[in-house]
Amino acid sequence: MVPILLVLLLVLILFGAGFAVKILWWIALIVLVLWLLGFLMRGTSAGGGRGRWYKW
Repeated sequence: MVPILLVLLLVLILFGAGFAVKILWWIALIVLVLWLLGFLMRGTSAGGGRGRWYKW
């Protein structure tokens, strides 16, 4: 009985980790798209150069 419970626990852990990794990939993709949009839409500074779109 104990080995069956351990296998079921392992399956649940791996399923949960796979779901979390998939969510993290989607978040990383969204952040990349936002960064690229900000990079392409940045304005010019008073000196004629390209300014940073972020404050830090």
